[in-house]
Amino acid sequence: MKCSFSRWILVNCVVLAAWAISSGSANAQSFGPELHNTMMPASGGMGGTSIAQPQDLLSAVNGNPATLRQFDGIRVTFGSGWADANIRFDQTAPLPLVGVTPFSSRSATPGSAVGNIGITHALDEMGMPVTLGLALTSAAGAGVDFRGVPESNGTSAELVILQFTGGAGVQLTDKLSVGSTISMGQSFFDAPFSGIGAMTPAYGLRGALGLSYQMSPATSLGLYYQTKENFNYQDAVLFPANSRAFDVRMDLPDNIGLGIANRSLMDGQLLIAADLLYKQWDNCDLFKGIYNDQWVVQVGTQYTTQNRTKLRAGYVWAENPIAQINSITIGGVTLPDGLPAANYLQAQLAAINQHRLSAGVGVTDVIPGLDFDTYAGFMFHASEQLGASTHVSVSSYYLGAGLTYRFRAKPSM
Repeated sequence: MKCSFSRWILVNCVVLAAWAISSGSANAQSFGPELHNTMMPASGGMGGTSIAQPQDLLSAVNGNPATLRQFDGIRVTFGSGWADANIRFDQTAPLPLVGVTPFSSRSATPGSAVGNIGITHALDEMGMPVTLGLALTSAAGAGVDFRGVPESNGTSAELVILQFTGGAGVQLTDKLSVGSTISMGQSFFDAPFSGIGAMTPAYGLRGALGLSYQMSPATSLGLYYQTKENFNYQDAVLFPANSRAFDVRMDLPDNIGLGIANRSLMDGQLLIAADLLYKQWDNCDLFKGIYNDQWVVQVGTQYTTQNRTKLRAGYVWAENPIAQINSITIGGVTLPDGLPAANYLQAQLAAINQHRLSAGVGVTDVIPGLDFDTYAGFMFHASEQLGASTHVSVSSYYLGAGLTYRFRAKPSM
């Protein structure tokens, strides 16, 4: 029976991993193209809040690795989600060298399926105050598709980044733990340049270091730093005007996160948490030309009822990172139509939405040892005029769920 059950888990891991790899973009709730923990099974209902006291293991592996020590026993999580965005362009002037003429249309990019799977294993039974974690996560996504609009001359862009992450959290004292992770990223990019492009693969590495400190029985702090991740997409775009193929360089930014969580209210049944995230776009290839550095504030709550059902809600404010473009060379590519073309490219990656709301429900022990979490969220409509001739508007929704199997592990609080 144990062998059969283990085989069943392995088969599901492989199927979900294949699904994640084949999924499209997921730009419905991202900061730039990065998703962070906004589509994790429990954190998704709390606006992604998870730096000090994550409520699912995937958020610990993908965020502050020191919080891995908050998960005992062996836990396996399967998470999936759906994100759909409404993106509209109004282009009022031509870009003759790339063949774009004025048009007004909604992007035809379909909604996207997102898959996340992970496992943690606490080694306390072996006498080591260490928790190991592994995860395959959908880390980033963005995309637009105007290929059905002749005036756009085939304008489209697609970015998908999958991260395989491994790491450990170590308990140094009763109050302090530290952790680190390293991630291998596999990316597929159809570059946002109006020319002849193709979905091009690239690979990158990034690491993370974190701290978790229990200030009091009810209050915890978390801090982490995540390094930049470099990608180089070879021969990713070909401009018809000169028939020359260009490499495109793109980086995901350094991220610094600080979080606090408190359980002092309602006899410990109410968790209130807040995260502050700083994203350093100004030193990233491709994005440094179109984004400024960005602050993100995430606030989440969770109320645990007497029957251990968890009711969650979250709010997110993300600073609009759109920058005033001063260079026509972006990602190592010099754009044929100058600044208007740069603004047109910027619109294809326009992370302009500042406000998001989310809600979720968690049920402990649906059957003994099996927990269920679900969430939904909405990113409020926003619009931006980019240069003199490009206007973009974006809104979106997202939802998802996850199952967590606990082996020799207590129910999460």
